[in-house]
Amino acid sequence: MSNSKIFVTQPFLPSLEEFTPYLEEIWNNKILTNGGPMHQQLEAALCEYLGVPEIALFNNGTIALLTALQALRIAGEVITTPYSFVATAHSLLWNGIKPVFVDIDPLTLNLDPKKIEAAITPQTTAIMPVHCYGNPCDVKAIEEIATNYNLKVIYDAAHAFGVNDSTGSILRHGDLSALSFHATKVFNTFEGGAIVCPDTKTKQRINNLKNFGIVDEVTVVAPGINGKMSEINAAFGLLQLNHIESALTRRKEIDKFYRTELDKVDGISVVPQSGQAKANYSYFPILVEPSYKLSRDGLYDFLKENGIYSRRYFYPLISEFPMYRGMQSASPANLPIATSIAKKVLCLPIYPSLSDVDLIRIVDWIRKPH
Repeated sequence: MSNSKIFVTQPFLPSLEEFTPYLEEIWNNKILTNGGPMHQQLEAALCEYLGVPEIALFNNGTIALLTALQALRIAGEVITTPYSFVATAHSLLWNGIKPVFVDIDPLTLNLDPKKIEAAITPQTTAIMPVHCYGNPCDVKAIEEIATNYNLKVIYDAAHAFGVNDSTGSILRHGDLSALSFHATKVFNTFEGGAIVCPDTKTKQRINNLKNFGIVDEVTVVAPGINGKMSEINAAFGLLQLNHIESALTRRKEIDKFYRTELDKVDGISVVPQSGQAKANYSYFPILVEPSYKLSRDGLYDFLKENGIYSRRYFYPLISEFPMYRGMQSASPANLPIATSIAKKVLCLPIYPSLSDVDLIRIVDWIRKPH
């Protein structure tokens, strides 16, 4: 068996020969950023692939979230999940918005719609759910609440590239959806992100905001930021799209193998997939239950000692970090499900180049820790 180190994810890297024509085109165009030809081609290609009306590219997913909040003029309080990457809540603090944490559903691990209404106050202006691990939120229930209380909905869709529900792309729900194209994601541009927009007017406002609020050489209409994606990153995204279906096929095979083999292991629970007409298999989370031979952290350390680098994703909860834990909504008593899941979760390696040999190796170590 292979003794190489295995990480949770590894980015797809094309051959230099495959990437060279894209680089040559950029050099010939002499345009490196500011919405050049590659940028425009990638936006069009992503709209077509994802089945969305408009998309605005960004230099990373965090700046996309920051800008989405600004584009909708969100203020006051926003209801969100503690079970996510810190960028979700950080984007709120950066905009002077107070995050209000609500517990998660024990099966989907997404924001629990049944807990949202109790957290709404006169200061609440929006809901920011996360499609955790690419599993769709209960978009219908969230939309009903948002409509009843006149709230905006911004989805943190960092994990949800290419995910469809029964009506089409999951990214079409809410007022805006923000994507991450970080190197660890199913589709990446090294670093990058995007906002899915419902119409051209919204996209134009977002384009202004991501370019310092500049409209023309003498007009600045808003205190925007530098959120533009470079031509190099856009070119890599175009190249990635050529391989995305084969990548998703391999991820599906790995997901199926894990589910089949780990179903036989006492004390290991596999997080179910729910609500997808099309999944992207972006992560493979398991829950290490008390009946397993090791604790969650014990299994994490054991795998690491044997060259398998899993990830406790998401642990700790966002609500447990110093800048949030003093908030009333951050109390563990308010978040019992999220607190419990965070202590049990472990994400296993899943990426297209993960070999069958290494897959067997991972499962064997989980079956028989010693």
